[in-house]
Amino acid sequence: MENGEKIMTGEESFRIITEMINRTKVNISNSSFHFLFWGWLIVACSLAEFILWKFTGVSSPWYVWFLVIPGVFVSMIYGFRAGKRVSFQTYADNIYVWTWMAFLIAAAVLFIISSGRMQFVAPFILTLAAIPTFLSGFIIKFRPLIFGGITFWVFALIARFAGNEVSALTVPLAMFTGYLLPGYMLKRKVNHEKV
Repeated sequence: MENGEKIMTGEESFRIITEMINRTKVNISNSSFHFLFWGWLIVACSLAEFILWKFTGVSSPWYVWFLVIPGVFVSMIYGFRAGKRVSFQTYADNIYVWTWMAFLIAAAVLFIISSGRMQFVAPFILTLAAIPTFLSGFIIKFRPLIFGGITFWVFALIARFAGNEVSALTVPLAMFTGYLLPGYMLKRKVNHEKV
């Protein structure tokens, strides 16, 4: 063994393998915050829009959706602070973050394109939101998010074909099945794993 190679002990090999596995895992401890925050914010906005549309004479009830703008900043600040507390980021963490950033950019572009027809945007946003939700389920290996993404697609179809009143209520229902239910399950899972 003159060539300079060192033979590793079983303990060193196990430590290196464990470290490599941990580098491919996604840090999901803060993910539940985003699903719960966005789930409740979108439920509040969509129900407020429905109430304004159905029971008042407000001409543009979709203005309540401007509450999403400060929500973006709250979410980004929380994510930035949480990211600073993590000792290292894995490749999967980066894919997870950029999947959601791509959704944010695509949603902003969709809102700009649809600015004159906001009452018809729900099926498109639900279709778009399904993609990062579905992919997040695979990235963090959490089936409720996979099913949550699928329910977004189902509710997008309902929103498109069921008529205005039913369509207006599909968004809060989609948020419940796609974000809130998986978000609470994820939070419970993370809290259980910390014990």
